[in-house]
Amino acid sequence: MRAATIALAIVTCCICAPIAAAEDERYPGWHDAPLPDGPVGEAIAFGRHILAHTPQNAPSYSGNALNCSSCHLDGGRTQWSAPWVGIWGVFPEYRSRSAKVISLQDRINDCFERSLNGRPLPLDSREMMGILAYMQWLSREVPTGKSVSGRGFVRVKSAQTPDPARGALVYAKKCALCHGNEGQGTFAASGEMIYPPLWGPKSFNIGAGMARLNTAAAFVKANMPFGQAGSLSDQEAFDVAAFFTRQPRPDFARKLEDWPKGGKPDDARY
Repeated sequence: MRAATIALAIVTCCICAPIAAAEDERYPGWHDAPLPDGPVGEAIAFGRHILAHTPQNAPSYSGNALNCSSCHLDGGRTQWSAPWVGIWGVFPEYRSRSAKVISLQDRINDCFERSLNGRPLPLDSREMMGILAYMQWLSREVPTGKSVSGRGFVRVKSAQTPDPARGALVYAKKCALCHGNEGQGTFAASGEMIYPPLWGPKSFNIGAGMARLNTAAAFVKANMPFGQAGSLSDQEAFDVAAFFTRQPRPDFARKLEDWPKGGKPDDARY
């Protein structure tokens, strides 16, 4: 289950709503394009750097080794890995986890606190403005209120009860080469993350979307092993997700505030 390299590598921060469809080629956000000149282009570039190299560019707010793009692959431009293309126009949005309508800024900070096990960005900070500028740029020409094809994660089903023991075998064969035998990830000599840790103190906390079995299995099925997307069966994806989501990871202090009006999913870790 290889994750993206540093240049391409997101937290499980999961800005998502599964919709089964093929890529819509009309929207330029899926592809490389020159940035605009001037201060706006500089803000977009800064936001892109934060999302691709989060601990280095937002050290006061990042609490682990992950980048935002460890889960939102290719800078948020990969279908079925919670892409950011079009995300600008679908917020505010109701979230059952908080039982309220939230802004895109709220959703970004959710990821910083959960997937990055860190602290929320001040709403008027340079970091927040850069991230918003980048997401708006990716969403150029996507109509307001439209969910692009490939938003979120592809739906998968487990024919059998997910088995962590079987998943450990899948992990050893397909995932450990990049993520490490103990889920510790791999790092460059400089200390910068190459492949993200999947458990332990440098990984996402139990409040992250990727700590949930169904979310993790869907991400694995659509995107892993890196460069071999879709090569695992649905059952293998569920089994390996059952294995790594149950490993030790940081707690989330405000977990008891989640789902205050009910509706907590069965695969939540708490």
